Order: sequence, then structure tokens, then C-alpha cells
Amino acid sequence: MDSTKRCRWCGTDPLYMKYHDEEWGKPVYDDQVLFEFLILEGAQAGLSWITILRRREGYRKAFAGFDVKKVAAFTAADVERLMQDEGIIRNRLKVLSAINNAKLFINIQEEFGSFANFIWAYLPDGQPIVNDFKHGGVPARTEISDAIAKDMKKRGFKFFGTTICYAHMQATGMVNDHEIGCVAR
Repeated sequence: MDSTKRCRWCGTDPLYMKYHDEEWGKPVYDDQVLFEFLILEGAQAGLSWITILRRREGYRKAFAGFDVKKVAAFTAADVERLMQDEGIIRNRLKVLSAINNAKLFINIQEEFGSFANFIWAYLPDGQPIVNDFKHGGVPARTEISDAIAKDMKKRGFKFFGTTICYAHMQATGMVNDHEIGCVAR
């Protein structure tokens, strides 16, 4: 049995523990990874994160390795192909939003030089926020996630409200919400 002290939310599922230990809360500045999490977080809306993690490779295949330019060029035929793909969540609105969001992601890259430049600029000094949560108490949203989500909604993004935005911030290390005493903190 693994006796490593981790945040309680990841439980004992090996996939969840690996994600927790190797990815969650680690700062990401690579636009392709930021786009990957944008797609995955949008797909997660209304579902558990483990459901999406278990389908991550299916999403990678279905969404061209998370190549934002390829996804932005998806056609109606691609939408129909994705609606038949059992490796992803087959929700038409989520599929359409991923394609829409890819186009808008590119617009942000053109305006700011990178999506990372855009999103990390919301943080004080562009540095990750390290929170001090002992057991739970992690918020579902913050003023910063509110501001980012509002800006992105104004730009036309779908499935990226403040709660999804905060989850994206956690996943990409903009905030470190690992509990005090957690090995990954």
C-alpha cells in the first residue's frame, strides 16, 4: 500500500494519484498543454474529473493531439465523426465549443503572443498563487477566475465559466491548492 501523503481528493485510484503527483498544480506555460486542459476542462463540465482523465487518450486522438490549428479547422464532417467516437464525451455542444474555443484561442495567441501570456497576466506578478489549505476549504471560484472567465466569455468562449476556469487554474499550476503536508506541495 502506498503511504505517500497526498491531497485527499485524489483517493487511491492509480490514474488520479499519478495525475495529482505529476501534473496538478505544476505551472504550465506551454500553449499546447494549456489548450489541452481547455478542451478537457470544458468536457468535464457536469462530470467528474476522473471520467475525463480516463478518456484523455481518446481526446488526444479525437482532437488531433490537441493541435489548436487543426482543431480550429475541424468541419461539420469532423463534428459528426466526433459524435460517433466512444473515446470522448459525445455531447454536441461540448464538441462544437471545443472547435469554437480553438479559433478563439488562436485569436488570443495572435493578440498576446501566446495564450500563456494572456492567462498568466491575470496573476500578481505573473506568479502562481500558493494557498494554505489544510483539509478542504478550497474554493470553487475566485475573483481572478471570475475576471478570466468574464473576459473569455466576452471573447466568445463556451464551457469556460468561473468554476471551470478555477479548475483550469489548478490543473495548470496558476494556483497551488495542494493541502499542507501533501507530497506534491
